[in-house]
Order: sequence, then structure tokens, then C-alpha cells
Amino acid sequence: MHTDWEQRVAAAWVTLDDYAEADEAAEADFRAVIDALAAELPADSPRAAFERACAWDSTGHSDRAVPLYREALDHGLDGYAGRRAKIQLSSSLRNLGQPEEGVKLLTPELNAPSDELDDAVRGFLALCLSDLGRDREALSLTLTALAPHLPRYQRSLANYGRALVEQE
Repeated sequence: MHTDWEQRVAAAWVTLDDYAEADEAAEADFRAVIDALAAELPADSPRAAFERACAWDSTGHSDRAVPLYREALDHGLDGYAGRRAKIQLSSSLRNLGQPEEGVKLLTPELNAPSDELDDAVRGFLALCLSDLGRDREALSLTLTALAPHLPRYQRSLANYGRALVEQE
């Protein structure tokens, strides 16, 4: 991916708050900025579909984002961006009343190579699980994700979090 293009995409995303929640016309303007950048990529580019999905999602249109996230993943979006797409797709599916699909997408991510998105995976998976009435599993994920960030009691909290699901 061209560094200049990446920088322009990053700069566009910095402006999201200037558009978001102002009104539908402003949000459409933001999506047009992202769409123009995505249009610079090949038509079947997974990154183009991902950026479009993010723009729809960030302006409150999970229903429009879901097919674009799926397209991005189907066209081979992987690595860090692929993991982001799975997290965001799961969140959108949850918003649309389909948390079980979110669980299916994110559960394998618990065993993926570790990166800075690990806690986001656990957080969004916990939300999906809670929507399915699996609150103990959700709380377990949340506590074990939180534990490493504490100044003390990391081991105790992680053990208690794991025990919530081991006792079942």
C-alpha cells in the first residue's frame, strides 16, 4: 500500500468528529471523502471495501457496513486490518441482533497471534456473549482482559476470571 495513500486515509479519519453526528448530510460528506480515497484502489481491493465499511459503520449504518466488511474479508483482508474487520463486523452484527455470528467470528481470534487488539477482541466478544445470555463467559473474558492492566492483583483477578467458566 502506498504510504501517501495511507497518510491521506489516516488524515481523513482524524476529521470524523467534524462530520459525525452533525447531520446526515455531513456524515454523507465524510463517507464521500472515504469513498473517493477507496476509489483510488483496484475495484476488488479488500482495503477499499474495509475503508468503506468503516465509514458506514462510524456514521451509524451497521446495516450498510456488514456486507462491505464481509467483502473485505472474502477478498483476503488479513493481518492487523483483517483482525480489525472481524472486530468491527462482530460489533455491527451484534447491533443488528446477530450476536451469535459475532461469537463465531471472534472466538478463533482468542488463539490468534497476540497484538494490541487482543483486549478489543475480548471486549466485543464479551458483548456478543452477554447478548446471548452467556454472562459468566462474558465476565470471565472481561476480567482476564482487564487483569494485566492493573497495578496490583493481576494474578488474583485473572484466576478469578478463569474460575468463572471453569466451575461450569
